[in-house]
Amino acid sequence: MTNTPAQGPVALKNVASFMAMTVKLIERPLHLPGFGVCHGPSGYGKSWASMYVQMKVKARRIEVGETWTRRTLLRHILKECGETVRKSWSASDLAELAKAALGADTTRPLIVDEADKLVDKNMIEVLRELQQESGVPVILIGEEKLPGKLLTVERIHNRVLDWFPAQPCDLDDTKVLATSFQPKVKFDEELLDTIRLRSSGRARRIVTNIDKAGEFARDRGHKTLDLKIWSDFYTGEPPVQRDVEQFPRRIVRAA
Repeated sequence: MTNTPAQGPVALKNVASFMAMTVKLIERPLHLPGFGVCHGPSGYGKSWASMYVQMKVKARRIEVGETWTRRTLLRHILKECGETVRKSWSASDLAELAKAALGADTTRPLIVDEADKLVDKNMIEVLRELQQESGVPVILIGEEKLPGKLLTVERIHNRVLDWFPAQPCDLDDTKVLATSFQPKVKFDEELLDTIRLRSSGRARRIVTNIDKAGEFARDRGHKTLDLKIWSDFYTGEPPVQRDVEQFPRRIVRAA
């Protein structure tokens, strides 16, 4: 066991599944569709899985912003490709350059996180055009409703080769996270499983609880933790609304 906490993505089961989908797309015959879709609730570790795969296969990866336009999308893709663009170039000019840049090496997929926003903004067809013209694999990442949204865009939906629904963390994943992020603390298995359940299997919340428990252990000199020692779980639920009128102010009237 290393004594240094993890500094990047951890290889959980979702990471392995994301990698399998990526390899399938890279190695597919060119007559097959070139899109893959990873979908699931927030906190399941989709983005972390994509960053792990990005490092392994040298993929290009962008995360769509709320205010992006078509030109913004294309500029970010070209930046990932190492291309320099001029502000005066039109969306058509940028698209042609992006097709050439992506097509220069089709073993490097384009990963698009927050792809829901492109569907909502009617911009997803830009990616269809880039994928079709360049042949590069394109992986879309989004929330659980992404597949349903893509159903409304037939020319994208029928070009999806593989659908990957991200899964909640199981106990084995939780053990890996504990070892990776709090290597100096030994967690009881029952505590880890309770952390998993109270975190709804969401990797982000599991890591938050593991970090919180680790801080508790460091402050009090504990090398091992179980439910009898620590149970101050973070669940993500907001605080209960307070009764602000419980202690009404006294009104002092002028004489």
